[in-house]
Amino acid sequence: MRPNEPLAYGRFFLPGPTECRPAVLEAMVRPMIGHRVPEMEAIIARIEPGLKDVFQTHRPVYIVPSSGTGLMEAAVRNGARRHVLSLVNGAFSERFYRIALANGLRADPLEVPWGQVHTPEMVDDALRRGIYDAVTVAHSETSTGALNPIRELAEVCHKNGDVAILVDSVSGMAGAPVHSDAWKIDFVLTGSQKAFALPPGLAFGVAQESVLERARSKTDRGTYFDFIEYEKHILANQTPNTPAVSLIYALAEQIEYIRTETIEGRWARHEAMAQRTHAWVLAMRDRGAPLEVVAPEGFRSPTVSAIRVPSGWTGVRVVDAARDRGFVVSAGYGKLKDPTFRIGHMGDHTLHELDALLEALEDVFR
Repeated sequence: MRPNEPLAYGRFFLPGPTECRPAVLEAMVRPMIGHRVPEMEAIIARIEPGLKDVFQTHRPVYIVPSSGTGLMEAAVRNGARRHVLSLVNGAFSERFYRIALANGLRADPLEVPWGQVHTPEMVDDALRRGIYDAVTVAHSETSTGALNPIRELAEVCHKNGDVAILVDSVSGMAGAPVHSDAWKIDFVLTGSQKAFALPPGLAFGVAQESVLERARSKTDRGTYFDFIEYEKHILANQTPNTPAVSLIYALAEQIEYIRTETIEGRWARHEAMAQRTHAWVLAMRDRGAPLEVVAPEGFRSPTVSAIRVPSGWTGVRVVDAARDRGFVVSAGYGKLKDPTFRIGHMGDHTLHELDALLEALEDVFR
């Protein structure tokens, strides 16, 4: 394709920002309204039940004008007291660790190789020392495509006393099952630009009462990301500060679309796309192109796959070759930039669209 030529819909497979349906983009051109008027409260009131269904919670879902990183900072400012255990298995879980340090908390990384996941046993062993009051973890590690077992990790945290689990599910939520209440996740956050298939600029989070209790006792939780203020305002169908009005219009459109598909149907579609991608990797190996999924079988994200390239290739080379065929995929991230490329099979993509991408990538490696 020619430089700067627009892509046809269904050919943009970055692992965020994700492709947006035309109806989502069109919703954003509605006129501005005041953020304290009854019309805005009515929009938020319509959105909240759909957000609760995605998060599988009865708690209110905060709507925040920021990236997911903003709510990662909010998580430690509101939900950690003194000493944090950070589960690090990729670039974004490492970011969570560094955010804890930057906010003046003591934090220790529990590291496993990039692409691997944390087992409940290793977390239990670390928590037995009794020095940690919070654990940070990336659910779906976007840099590697690894899916941490957050249900089991939450059980281990609570077994070890008053330990809050703070979960980054930026590339997991709305694509991978998350049961915020049933799994007793103290705080979980996500962003709009991944499996929600919205433009970047919104973050969503659910805080259980356990985290609100911690927040109330802290005098250094800040202003912009103060959970007590978010809780008070969302219960009145408002936000503490001026919201991203155009993005909320888009959110209202997309929440209705997700409701029609059902969250269970959305989970199943994402899992089917992941399985198709993993089967394609195996087929390519049989055809002489030694590709490899980075994350171990059984712990692979349904929304993003990091794929190791053959000797002599780089992730950037794959990205360029895919672009020449009218598709966008991503190079690897961080220390995996050169040896991997990533496919974001998330959002509103279909198996049919994914098959077209995989056929083009097969031509690349042929």
